[in-house]
Amino acid sequence: MPVPSRRLRALPIAMLATIILLAAVAPVATFAKDPPGLAKFMNAIAKVESGGRYTAQNASSGAYGKYQIMPSNWPAWARQYLGNAHAPQTPANQERVAAAKFRGLYNWLGSWRRVAYWWLTGSDATSGWSASARLYVDKVMTAYKSASSTMPTAAKAKPKAKPAGSARHVGETSASVAYRGSWHSARHGGYAGGAVRYSTRAGATATVTFTGKRITWYGPVGPTRGKARILVDGVAIRTVDLHRSAFKGHAALYSRSWTAKGTHTLTIQVVGTKRHPMVAVDEFVVRG
Repeated sequence: MPVPSRRLRALPIAMLATIILLAAVAPVATFAKDPPGLAKFMNAIAKVESGGRYTAQNASSGAYGKYQIMPSNWPAWARQYLGNAHAPQTPANQERVAAAKFRGLYNWLGSWRRVAYWWLTGSDATSGWSASARLYVDKVMTAYKSASSTMPTAAKAKPKAKPAGSARHVGETSASVAYRGSWHSARHGGYAGGAVRYSTRAGATATVTFTGKRITWYGPVGPTRGKARILVDGVAIRTVDLHRSAFKGHAALYSRSWTAKGTHTLTIQVVGTKRHPMVAVDEFVVRG
């Protein structure tokens, strides 16, 4: 707690120096080991929030994943606990971030009931909880009593095979990508880097210039997504349909390979599909 300035003037200089030194070097309190019941609490929250699904998404709030982390929180938490604000919300990353956050919350709030309330509301209030908040907390604690004490893990998730060769990720804001027409930015925890550039305007284009042997365009698919025309080195190749019944933030939409390394352009052109025209660029991955 900050000390009022008028009280600082009354403190002996040596004592004041000691206080300042301690404030400057004291680390944030952490647990040497997991707080009691961490595994059970994580399993309980996952059951209530998503049924344990890593790809669950709230259509209204955008909360994503097994623990329904808000898209506005993920970059800061990923930076704090993973060292990378742009880390994707893979199952393994979701587990690491959630475990670290729950440790810190328990250390601060002192009980799993209060942690559950904070997870729902973002408040550390000890009284005045709404009826819906009390119901949520009760559901979590009921699930907690019957939850497994085994620490959640994403180890069983099968990793995607990575193509051979070095990869360079070209994000939607890279200087290598040139946009024509009307494009806008949108944020979501499921996007690589947390954001995409999108357009609904027929004829709008995004062109990436790159040097390599293979390129893959990644972006979202879903009910609001439309068709895009693909041009390679200025030549129309095909039209891809991004419309799906369910939203997915990061999907491989088109790939092209060459036998030898060279400099090429890949252009994404918005077709302007009726009722669902949206096309977005998340990133391009260049190999070779």
